[in-house]
Parts: sequence; C-alpha cells; structure tokens
Amino acid sequence: MPLTPFHLGPALLIGLFLFKLLHLPTFLVANVIVDLHSIIMVLTGHYPTHGLMHTFLGGAFTAALLSLIMTWFDEKIQKIMSVFKLKQNHCRKKIWFTSFAGVYLHIILDSLLYTDIKPFYPLNYNPFYSLLGSSEVYILCALSFILASAYYVCCYLRH
Repeated sequence: MPLTPFHLGPALLIGLFLFKLLHLPTFLVANVIVDLHSIIMVLTGHYPTHGLMHTFLGGAFTAALLSLIMTWFDEKIQKIMSVFKLKQNHCRKKIWFTSFAGVYLHIILDSLLYTDIKPFYPLNYNPFYSLLGSSEVYILCALSFILASAYYVCCYLRH
C-alpha cells in the first residue's frame, strides 16, 4: 500500500474489536512501522522499495524491537490513550503478541499487492500475491477505517 495510511483502517478496526485482547497503540504502530524502510527507499530513489522488513523473518526482528519500545513507553502512551477513552492496562505479553500480530498483518496486506515482497524469505515465494486485486484491498482498507470510526464513536465516545 502506498506508504502506510491505508494500513490504519484494518489496524484500527481489528484493534477496537479485539480491544481486550490486543494493545491498541502497539497494534497501530506495528501496522505502519514496517513501511519505514520503504519510505527511506522512495525518498532516496532506491529500489526495490520492499525489503527485509516486509518478510516474516525481518518482521520478527521489527516486532521484537517495537515490543521493547512500547513496553518501555506504555505508561506515557496510556496517558495519551486516556484522552481518547482508550486506556488499557499494561501487560508485556499482550504488547509482544500485539506487536507480532500487527507487523505480520502489514506484511500480509502488502504481500497481496506487490511482486517484490517475499514474506517467507529466504524462500523466493509469495503465496498471497494477487489473492485480492489492488482495488479490493484499497476498498477493504478504506471501508475498515470508516467502520472503525463508527464503532469508536458508538462504543467508546458514548460512555
């Protein structure tokens, strides 16, 4: 997906529906952090834009590092989340699980669209490519954001 924004739709929808199981701020960050490498590649004119961070192997490293960072800053993050009525209890296991789930969701969504992504690296194989067309993926992501926004207003802002 073009540099991250579309990933927030599914991340927010899944994160809100599974609010008790997932650490929402970690899930949101995990779904966009994978594109850091892609942003750097695009800005510097290097290609291919997708690299090791768009593989499950590289994603595991990214998720582990993100888990440490999110655990470290969780208390400060929860102060921000409380403004949005989305404060959650701190739980390291939840943060670790959520980090991996979010990073891997990002990789799978992008694997549907791009031929240069090899999620099972070092294998040169992408079983997800073209399972859905690009317009379907973009519509799914945009619709997810709309549904997540409505769900948030109905379930979290009413209280």
